[in-house]
Amino acid sequence: MGYQRILAQMGGVLFLCTLLMSGGCATLRVTQPPETADEQFLLTGAATLAISKISVANLRDRIVYVSFRFINGGTPGHNFLEADVRSHLLKGGVRLTNNRQKAQIVMEVRCGALGINQENSLIGIPAIAFGNYSSGTSFSLPVVLPQISILQNTTQQGYASVAYVAYWRNSGEIVASSGPFVGRTYRHDWWFLGFGPETSGDIPPALRQ
Repeated sequence: MGYQRILAQMGGVLFLCTLLMSGGCATLRVTQPPETADEQFLLTGAATLAISKISVANLRDRIVYVSFRFINGGTPGHNFLEADVRSHLLKGGVRLTNNRQKAQIVMEVRCGALGINQENSLIGIPAIAFGNYSSGTSFSLPVVLPQISILQNTTQQGYASVAYVAYWRNSGEIVASSGPFVGRTYRHDWWFLGFGPETSGDIPPALRQ
């Protein structure tokens, strides 16, 4: 039991040293809905960038029915993508209808990707668990060497890929196609000796006011 007591004392000393060296702590994920604002802006911003590259010149003044049946949606990001595609078409002079039988052209939208890649790096010593320390009672405490961070950073990148194909409803002959186009957003956070985060990015939560 002696070595466990020594480990516990060492862990306590290292913990106090870490507190003295660090300027504070921070967490990126503080949220009430399932997705943080960062996650939502990374996805919707990437979708908007990808959709803005789509050409709709061949569909101008045509009555078009838009189908999203090949997109496995249901998430806020996919719902936004569908709404933004419709907005892009309307701004391009396309006449939309929700009745397939009244449409001249059927447009099928596909989404190759809509997600976030995250990378984390740490220069320092990660948290290390040594086991449990027992004082002879029924209670035991975990012995953990806290993380000692010199430089830590987190990078989040949102990606969206969008394309479409359009064809005459009656004949099935192709009228137009566009894409796939990729939109990308990012947020980068880093800490030095516990101070931070310093943030950069192209989404609203990362932009300086």
